[in-house]
Amino acid sequence: MINKINFKIESLNDMKTYPEDIYYIGNTSLLKNKKVSIVGTRKPISYTKNLTSTLSAKLSNANITVVSGAAMGVDAISHKAAINNTIAIAANGLNIRYPSVNKNLIREIEEQGLILSTYPDNEKARAYTFIQRNELVVALGDVLIITQADLKSGSMRSAQFAINMGKQIYVLPHRIEDSEGTNELLKKGQAKAIYDIDEFITQITGNENQNLQTDEFLEYCKLNTSYDNAVQKYNQKVFEYELLGKITIENGYIKVL
Repeated sequence: MINKINFKIESLNDMKTYPEDIYYIGNTSLLKNKKVSIVGTRKPISYTKNLTSTLSAKLSNANITVVSGAAMGVDAISHKAAINNTIAIAANGLNIRYPSVNKNLIREIEEQGLILSTYPDNEKARAYTFIQRNELVVALGDVLIITQADLKSGSMRSAQFAINMGKQIYVLPHRIEDSEGTNELLKKGQAKAIYDIDEFITQITGNENQNLQTDEFLEYCKLNTSYDNAVQKYNQKVFEYELLGKITIENGYIKVL
């Protein structure tokens, strides 16, 4: 059932104009939680897919609600990994599940999480509604994470919203050619890189004693593991962890740092 929010959401005061109406389906108690916004490209590489999913799941497990825009790619991955602790912002009326490729995911969010929109029934997504959707996604979160972005993209517009609102931006570390937008934010000192997801979550929650799940891959690597065996068993994760600075390769064997 589509309802209308009848109370003020304090974080949305950071928007240029507070929304006249906010419609919702789902669990509005999630609005009381600490929240992190995650956005990014609609066509993420495997590295981004894996780390976005891990990051979102661990945030949710730490009782931090994940906010995103219900789009394809990074948005969908973020919502799916935190399905019962996620808020989606739609760029259209809530009686329309858009994009249609995500209709089943959106239905899951309605049932287990929360979906919001500033548009009445039958309002279709347009260029300007995506921009307003992006502003609301950024405003709702305490910080913004961009996991991969091109230089000219909606995610970089979201970064500008975060800068204007005085919100901290975080990004994943990438090779130069893989995410020019986030690398540009790092170059300009407008974002911080997440080199260790567990450390980042501890920082965000302020809980130094947080019980985090044991990393199966790192435990495997501690057993004097050969590079070839690790690649055969874990494939892409070997590259990811090397790029994140968690492991190094020496004489054909993996060393945990």
